[in-house]
Amino acid sequence: MKRRGRAYVEAFNQVDKNKLYQPLEATQLVKSLSKRKFDETVEVALNLNIDTTKSDQQVRSSFTLPHGTGKTKRILVVTKTHAEEAKKAGADYVGAEDMVEKISKENWFDFDVIVATPEMMVALGKIGKVLGPKGLMPNPKTGTVTTNVEGAIENIKKGMIEYRADAKGNVHAIIGKVSFDADKLSENLVSFVNEVIKNKPTGVKGTFVKNVTISSTMGPGIRIDLASFN
Repeated sequence: MKRRGRAYVEAFNQVDKNKLYQPLEATQLVKSLSKRKFDETVEVALNLNIDTTKSDQQVRSSFTLPHGTGKTKRILVVTKTHAEEAKKAGADYVGAEDMVEKISKENWFDFDVIVATPEMMVALGKIGKVLGPKGLMPNPKTGTVTTNVEGAIENIKKGMIEYRADAKGNVHAIIGKVSFDADKLSENLVSFVNEVIKNKPTGVKGTFVKNVTISSTMGPGIRIDLASFN
């Protein structure tokens, strides 16, 4: 059994394990329980009633949070056709095969997200085994393979997050920082969960979301009342 520090145990004891909290109540509690000297990230975890071995029950997309994540992302745009657009839109790095080669030969990862135009996907596919495990491979489903480079960069800077169910049907996402106002964290939480619900796969029958929990980086989980969502 994993041993926990005193701060975690004290916070854990202040959470009612038998209660399903309302979103605003939960975000207020997350903030009050955070005693760390750094600005903790607030995360949400959903457990979904899906069979990830079936192609019609995959959950993967992107979503722009109403109040962002509180984190600035470094953006690499890989393109031959929209380089000037990418630079004007504020991309941190712009290139084509030279960037693919830099990642491959120099193990270079001074970026958080890649936006690519379609003509570059063959080149990026050659280093897919490197990018995939790090969650960096661009994908049309998440809006990171696109000819609308300016729009993609704008969404990322506003607080776009990518989400994907793991093999056990769990989805994890950042919904902000402890320093956010509780109502803004709550709005990000509700908006994100409703977004996932809206994208319920056609192959899923019955209950889709089994439970929702939020926590800070170093804090305990707080269960949310599913009736709070659409």
